[in-house]
Amino acid sequence: MNPQAKLICAISLLLGTTITLSSNHWVLAWTGLEINTLAILPLIAKPHHPRSIEAATKYFLTQAAASALILFSSMTNAWHTGQWDITQLTCPTSCLILTTAIAMKLGLVPFHFWFPEVLQGCSLTTGLLLSTAMKLPPITLLYMTSQSLNHTPMVIMAILSAALGGWMGLNQTQTRKILAFSSISHLGWMSIILIYSPKLAMLNFYLYVLITAAVFLTLNSIKTLNLSTLMTTWAKTPALSAMLMLTLLSLAGLPPLTGFLPKWLIIQELTKQDMAPAAVIMALLSLLSLFFYLRLAYCATITLPPHTTNHMKQWHINKPINPLVATLVTMSIILLPISPTILTIV
Repeated sequence: MNPQAKLICAISLLLGTTITLSSNHWVLAWTGLEINTLAILPLIAKPHHPRSIEAATKYFLTQAAASALILFSSMTNAWHTGQWDITQLTCPTSCLILTTAIAMKLGLVPFHFWFPEVLQGCSLTTGLLLSTAMKLPPITLLYMTSQSLNHTPMVIMAILSAALGGWMGLNQTQTRKILAFSSISHLGWMSIILIYSPKLAMLNFYLYVLITAAVFLTLNSIKTLNLSTLMTTWAKTPALSAMLMLTLLSLAGLPPLTGFLPKWLIIQELTKQDMAPAAVIMALLSLLSLFFYLRLAYCATITLPPHTTNHMKQWHINKPINPLVATLVTMSIILLPISPTILTIV
C-alpha cells in the first residue's frame, strides 16, 4: 500500500471516530461508524493473502449487519418517540436492537465469532487498531445510552464474554488469537459495569487500550506471531521480553501493576450495587484469562529455545527499543500508585 493510501485511511479513521464521538444525532453517529469500517478494510486486506481477504470479508459482513441494526434501532425509536437524539432512546424494542448491534460491533458473546478470525488474518499493527481504536465509537454509543439499556442482557453477555474469552484462549498457540480472546474477556468487564458506572467503564477502556497497545507494539518489535517464536525472544532481547512479561501480567490484572486498578474498582462497585454474586463470578472467571497470560509470560521469559544461545548476538538483533514502546510499557506497569489521581481526573 502506497503512503498516500495509508494517509487517506488514517485520516478517514480519525474523521469517522471524531464524527461518532461528537454527534448527538443517530444518522451522524451511524455515518461515522460507516466511515470507520470502510477505512479499516484496506488495512486488513493489505497483505494480499487469502487469509487477509477472508478476514476483510468477514469484518465487512459483520459490521454491515451491525450498522443496519443500529439504523433500524434509531428509526424504530424515532417512529415511536419522534426523537433522533442518541440520549433519548426510550423505546424498549430499540434498546434491545441497539444492544445486539453494539455487541456485534464490539465482538461480545454470542456475537464474537468474527473477531478472533479477523485478528488472525491481519498484521499486528492493524490488529492493534481493531482491538483499541475501532472499539471506541461503539463503546461511546453504549456510554451515551447507558441509562436506557436493559440490565439483564448486558450482565448476561458480560459474564458469557468473560467466561468464553478466558476459556477459548487456553488452547491457542497464535498470539493474535490469544489477544483477541483477551479483548473479548476485557469487554465483558466493561459491559457489566457500564450500566452501573459509565465513567468507571471508560476508565477500564482507557487502561485496557494503554496496556494492549504496549503488548501489540512489543510483539511487533520482536516479530512474534506464535508461542514457538516467543520462546526464542529471551535470547535476542532479554530486556524487552522481561517488560513483555510484566505487561502481560498487568493485562491479567495482578497487583501491584496498572491492570489491577480497573478490576479492583469494578468488583468494588458491583458489590455496592448489590451485585456480589456477579462480582464473585467475574473474579473467578478472570482466573481463566490469568492462565493464558501466565502461559505467554512463561514462554517469553522462562522457556529457552531448543538450540544453544551461547553465541555472539548478531548486529541486526541489537536494535534500539522504540521510545513509544518504552513509554507505554512503563505506564502499563507503574500507574497503580497514582490511582487516586486517575480516579479524580475521571
